[in-house]
Amino acid sequence: MAKFQNKISIKNKKAYFDYEILDEYVAGIQLLGTEVKSVRESKASIKEAYCYFDEGEIFIKGMSISEYSHGGYINHSTYRLRKLLLNRREISKIEKKLKDKGISLLPLLLFINEKGLIKLKIGLGKGKKLFDKRESLKKQDVKKDIARILKK
Repeated sequence: MAKFQNKISIKNKKAYFDYEILDEYVAGIQLLGTEVKSVRESKASIKEAYCYFDEGEIFIKGMSISEYSHGGYINHSTYRLRKLLLNRREISKIEKKLKDKGISLLPLLLFINEKGLIKLKIGLGKGKKLFDKRESLKKQDVKKDIARILKK
């Protein structure tokens, strides 16, 4: 069996900036063959994506996976609705927590695990206020300054 290299990780940096992440889950995604090949070429984006419930299942909408270059006439659509694969217990936990006011379900990271399967890390987040965003920017600047000083 071939060893898979875990090089592909597509991040949603905006989610960490705009939301305070309370809880994280790792979910599988129901993908087509050409979508898998495109993700392995790092031709995907989760910046504008969001997750929602529909009849006891979780779906991701707005996730962009570019068409596979060698797909031919059997290619997928770029912004297709995709189902997330989680355990029933995890789905019920997420559903209970989403009933609280101000909690959202966000895609955080798209990656390939050790077995070569494409996974999506999703998180329950609560929106940050403007002063919280400023505070996180200050923390990032301090970390950069400390890193510069330590390099010298």
